[in-house]
Amino acid sequence: MATKPKSSAGGSLLELVLIVVVALGLALGIQAFLVKPYRIPSESMVPTLEVGQRVLVNRIGARFTDPSVGDVVVFHPPAGAEEANECGGGPPPPSQVCAEPTEERADVNFIKRVVAGPGDRLAVRGGHVILNGKRQKEPFTEPCGGGEACDLPREIKVPADHYFMMGDNRGSSDDSRFWGPVPRKWIIGEAFATYWPPKRIGLL
Repeated sequence: MATKPKSSAGGSLLELVLIVVVALGLALGIQAFLVKPYRIPSESMVPTLEVGQRVLVNRIGARFTDPSVGDVVVFHPPAGAEEANECGGGPPPPSQVCAEPTEERADVNFIKRVVAGPGDRLAVRGGHVILNGKRQKEPFTEPCGGGEACDLPREIKVPADHYFMMGDNRGSSDDSRFWGPVPRKWIIGEAFATYWPPKRIGLL
């Protein structure tokens, strides 16, 4: 009677290594092109997102669909946004948000909420967005607290192919009010769910 050949330990080890390599490749591919985890680094999105909270970002959707007002997105801010509040290379104009885009982008990632899109008219009163002449319903925001960025009543128009970003913590957020609208091509993707800590797991 013929006997079945015994599988070698080396063959099993090779198979395991191949499985691990394929799994890692799939994980890296998913992160690079489909979904990427992101850690919240600051208080700018409180109360929606706390410092240290983790979210999942849909990268593939940003390639095919434009952001909508209300979306929470991860994006590259203008160069210098993480160090100083400059509007198109200079100080923001008085009594209005910054309408001047900056040509160069930073390598860092920010997470904010889209509050206006291309061609929209925008002003800020009491920390609330006035979009195309109408005050927006924003139950997700933290009260502004009367800082310099809370009242910017002079209306601006968002340039074509640009989006205006603001943090939900309106009194403690460095955002487009100071460094201007962001080009569509700098947007990485929409944050659609939070997965850490466990008590805050859910969709955004």
